[in-house]
Amino acid sequence: MDILHLVDRLEELFNESRPIPLTHNVIVDEDRILEIIDQMRISIPEEVKKSQQVLAQRDRILAQAQEEANRTIALAKQKAEELMARDAIVQAAQARSEQVLAQARSDGEAIRRDADDYILESLGALEAELTRLMGQTRNGIAKLTTERQGRQIERSAEKLEEP
Repeated sequence: MDILHLVDRLEELFNESRPIPLTHNVIVDEDRILEIIDQMRISIPEEVKKSQQVLAQRDRILAQAQEEANRTIALAKQKAEELMARDAIVQAAQARSEQVLAQARSDGEAIRRDADDYILESLGALEAELTRLMGQTRNGIAKLTTERQGRQIERSAEKLEEP
């Protein structure tokens, strides 16, 4: 289940809760909120799997870039050897070979940087979302604990007031 959907359900449960008069507290269905929290715990590993898939995709992109760079280098070497066989154009062949190698290295490095940037951005967004969800979950737990304690205090006070 999508973690954002669970957050929406948690918010909906909060909005449906009955307010306690003269306070900013509400009464929340404990079973429903615990069920949503359990589902969130199950859903978070899915988000981690997604981040692992992003990392695997990055590795594939890097491997493809390396393979392409190797092919380009091999092609450049082959081309350079063919050109060197011809005395009249040896200088031109060496210059072109160096350009192709430099371009291949440059292209490979640019692809690596782009892949790293994409991974960092994706993981940063995932981390921010998980942090936000953990904060909301902790706040919900703290609020429920406080409300539960408040109810216990109210019950104790009612028992004391009974003749």
